[in-house]
Amino acid sequence: MKWTEYVVEYFIISIYLCSYYKQVNSLDNGLLRQPPMGWLTWQRFRCVTDCDTYPDTCISEKLIRTQAQLLVQGGYLAAGYEYIIIDDCWLNMTRSVDGLLQPDNKRFPSGIRALSDYVHSLGLKFGIYEDYGTETCAGYPGILGHLSVDAETFASWKVDYLKLDGCNADIKDFDTGYPAMEDALNATGVPIAYSCSWPAYQEFDKMKPNYSAIAHSCNLWRNWADIDDSWESVYSIIQWFGDNQDRLSPFHGPGHWNDPDMLVIGNYGLSPGQSRAQMALWSIMAAPLILSVDLRTINDWARDILLNKNLIAINQDPLGAMGRRILKLDGNVEVWSKPLQDDRTAFVALFPQPYGTPIRISIKLSDLGLGRYQDYDLFELFHGDFLGKYHYTDAYNFTINPSGDVHAFYAESAEPKTKFHKKLRL
Repeated sequence: MKWTEYVVEYFIISIYLCSYYKQVNSLDNGLLRQPPMGWLTWQRFRCVTDCDTYPDTCISEKLIRTQAQLLVQGGYLAAGYEYIIIDDCWLNMTRSVDGLLQPDNKRFPSGIRALSDYVHSLGLKFGIYEDYGTETCAGYPGILGHLSVDAETFASWKVDYLKLDGCNADIKDFDTGYPAMEDALNATGVPIAYSCSWPAYQEFDKMKPNYSAIAHSCNLWRNWADIDDSWESVYSIIQWFGDNQDRLSPFHGPGHWNDPDMLVIGNYGLSPGQSRAQMALWSIMAAPLILSVDLRTINDWARDILLNKNLIAINQDPLGAMGRRILKLDGNVEVWSKPLQDDRTAFVALFPQPYGTPIRISIKLSDLGLGRYQDYDLFELFHGDFLGKYHYTDAYNFTINPSGDVHAFYAESAEPKTKFHKKLRL
């Protein structure tokens, strides 16, 4: 190998590792050392509260119990999807006479503690939604003015995960308000994973979020727009993260994660190829893998994508590095890369254009940042197939289908000491 090529790869690896090892004092609760995996009501079930008209899809304890059972029966819990989270619209429109949060008693007749106990009895963890403001986004009571008592309420309900939104509040107060809720949660003595919407509102308001402070207080945080059930929405979020990766990645890692929002795979808006793309890129980004889909009606192909062991292994890699967009090629093809433990690298190439015909791509391994070793073994990620042995000076040729499909693969030294493909091909 030429010494200049070694220096190039060493420089690329150093950029990743410097970002990864930058000291960020994350929320000291010992939680979410890997990106969280679970299921959330919002994207698929929104704020449907009319259980007379929509008895099977309204936000209710019946829905949560049913989806919790299917997370277990469908193999999702075994794959790592351990949280089940109720988003907005679970609350009563008023607090109790003693000022406590309470659920809608018609839709949650057993109460939240009983529902939490049931979820825990299945081996799952229980999450819930609130809002830092005076009201939630849907108009239910918020926590402003009640932080300590509400934190104690969540602890008494054995909540494992709190998603805290930012509607109906002064954005300028977030820099003190979200840390105040962190303090209130920690004061309960109960470990509760803390998901913040803090920077998302500031980004939209063109404020500069203090990501160091956010990573100090929150286990994960929404950065940008709510995802919708469409490829346009998914792709726009991918582009935003690629465009802003330099200022996001230093604060991303075990215990503190950037969050591009839910997986919408299995609903109505994504093709199989686009679903593959979302799963692959969320895995490369080491993003939270939070499903929002009706598990009663999900297609087999969508289930197979969500349960893909190889992609989950990439997402859950202990290094926790946030993948980065490293190349933009002709046809708007872009290549993302993620360093993994044991000196391995995963790649995803995305072809977003609706041109109607696949595109043939040729990329030099050196352009992928590979050159530290003489030879590399390449493996396809979805199925773990061996793609061949390549010298660091070779080009790798492959085809990608259009309209948002991907080609995903990983590289490791061809020396026999690394056995990552055996770990992935379970």
